[in-house]
Amino acid sequence: MNDYLNFNGKVALVTGAASGMGLATARAFAEAGAAVVLADVNEASVQTAAEELVAAGHRAIGVSCDVSDDAQVAAMVDRTVAEFGRLDAAFNNAGVMAAIAQTADSTREEWERVIGINLRGVWSCMKHELPQMVRQGSGAIVNCSSVGGFTGNPGISSYIASKHGVIGLTRTAALEYATKGIRVNAVCPGAVDTQIARDVVGGNEEAYKEMVKQIPLGRIGRPEEIASAVLWLCSPGASYVVGHALVVDGGGTVP
Repeated sequence: MNDYLNFNGKVALVTGAASGMGLATARAFAEAGAAVVLADVNEASVQTAAEELVAAGHRAIGVSCDVSDDAQVAAMVDRTVAEFGRLDAAFNNAGVMAAIAQTADSTREEWERVIGINLRGVWSCMKHELPQMVRQGSGAIVNCSSVGGFTGNPGISSYIASKHGVIGLTRTAALEYATKGIRVNAVCPGAVDTQIARDVVGGNEEAYKEMVKQIPLGRIGRPEEIASAVLWLCSPGASYVVGHALVVDGGGTVP
């Protein structure tokens, strides 16, 4: 049987890699043999995460990057190629939750913050990742959307809009670059045990527990389960998967 999840000799880039799904995915890529660039706005935490991977015998570096800043994104990709020579897989995962407010009560500043990171940041990452992959003639990108990319959710309109946008952006880029040997897909997590999941309910633990009860599997997801989906989408096992938004939510959005 083919070892689809063998990333020996490959280079992976993960944004939002200091914690949660990003950190779990960076670890999974490293354990699968890839050299990994971990990027995050939290420089101290991402450097610590990278050092832990290196101490475990993996090839990894930590890079400080605010994905809403195009210059920092360009520098992140340049550093990746300078350090490891290529870029085979990217998980554009960095994201934030919106401050809870009804649509008419949300502010322009909040919209610009959320859209700047969650949507424009994904575009900026692809803008700089894709040319390197085109030069190589190969590559796989996974953008992080959400089940919120398919549904509404009162109180977090900017977040929901950003995640809908990521799916549209993913599908368009997928069509543009499929003929160049590059596959672009999205992963759409449901409730996963991260800080953002708690932010959705404003830190209300009772509301959090009620949210978990609505999941058919009866439990919240683990970051490692999202990582598994990302690695598969980047692997030869998903070689015919293009422009897909993969829902990983324990059945929470099944009609």
